[in-house]
Amino acid sequence: MPLRQPRLLVLSALLALPFTASADPSAMPAAQRADAGKPLIIAHRGASGYLPEHTLAAYAVAVLQGADYVEPDLVMSKDGQLFARHDNELGLTTDVARHPEFADRKRKQRIDGVELDGWFSEDFTAAELKRLRAIERIPNIRPGNARLDGQFEIPTLQEIIDLVKALQVSQGREIGLYIETKHPQHFQDLGLAMEKPLVEALARSGYRDATAPVYIQSFEVSNLKALRQLSSLRLVQLYGKGQPHDQVVQGNPLTYAQMATPAGLRAVAQYAVGVGPDKGYVIPRQADGSLGQPTRFVADAHAAGLLVHPYTFRAENSFLPTELQRGDSPATRGDIDAEVRAFLATGIDGLFIDQPDIAVRLRAEARR
Repeated sequence: MPLRQPRLLVLSALLALPFTASADPSAMPAAQRADAGKPLIIAHRGASGYLPEHTLAAYAVAVLQGADYVEPDLVMSKDGQLFARHDNELGLTTDVARHPEFADRKRKQRIDGVELDGWFSEDFTAAELKRLRAIERIPNIRPGNARLDGQFEIPTLQEIIDLVKALQVSQGREIGLYIETKHPQHFQDLGLAMEKPLVEALARSGYRDATAPVYIQSFEVSNLKALRQLSSLRLVQLYGKGQPHDQVVQGNPLTYAQMATPAGLRAVAQYAVGVGPDKGYVIPRQADGSLGQPTRFVADAHAAGLLVHPYTFRAENSFLPTELQRGDSPATRGDIDAEVRAFLATGIDGLFIDQPDIAVRLRAEARR
């Protein structure tokens, strides 16, 4: 999609907000449920293949492209407010480095066992975070997105909720929130536990139980178990490499590999309704970078009663299996259609994608 089309979509969405935000949802026709999509299309950090991630513009474009759910990653501010950022380190996705008044906030600290040097959300109040503007995280791969650096604010969770509710009215369908809690053990150690503020914020906006169009996901285990004690909202266990960080802190030897076994999946099903595996759990890459054969992960998860929503599909060569890459540039789009079709054939229940329009089109084609 050319850059100008997302700009037009953003303009249309934002112009509609003053009118849709005050509309009476009861006057609307019965809306299609967010979970009606089979498989679910989850806009990874919004339409992040077209606009800087985790901005209201990126979420709006994702909705207009037909995504069933938008995915905000959440971090905490110094004063306990929930903001959408991929990580609590702000240097890669905001213009904080261009703010001389914040130069003395730069520091080193260990996050999930990795030492980082930068600016961290927990050192900024909500008002200070609102002075920052989003920038493209991978400008070499997405130079078109980088042309929009500095144009969009860092949104709060409440602003995202307000946007989604407004667009639900204008689009005539339900739109879901697929929230990720980022580094919850870290924030808990700082006295900024995320669980209660998140559940309370969602409840204030009418998201109170498992019937709500909300999923909450985490790479950690304790965070999800704490959320299960606070709410019946649907939870999803994410799978990465090694161990969940909270298990490392607690001295528990539990690994993601153990959690991916049939017994491990049954244990996850005691507190979660679904799993969000890295794509390699479903179809691993071979030594040469090409796509391998499907594993039993989807079948085993389904046998445990779990939904399967793998991450992350991206259209650029840099992220594709070698045989699906086209041309020499890592920024050029390859055959993303073939990759998505291969994963759909495994029986997954949803997927995270940076270019939601592609998945929407492929889903529609599969129904014909």
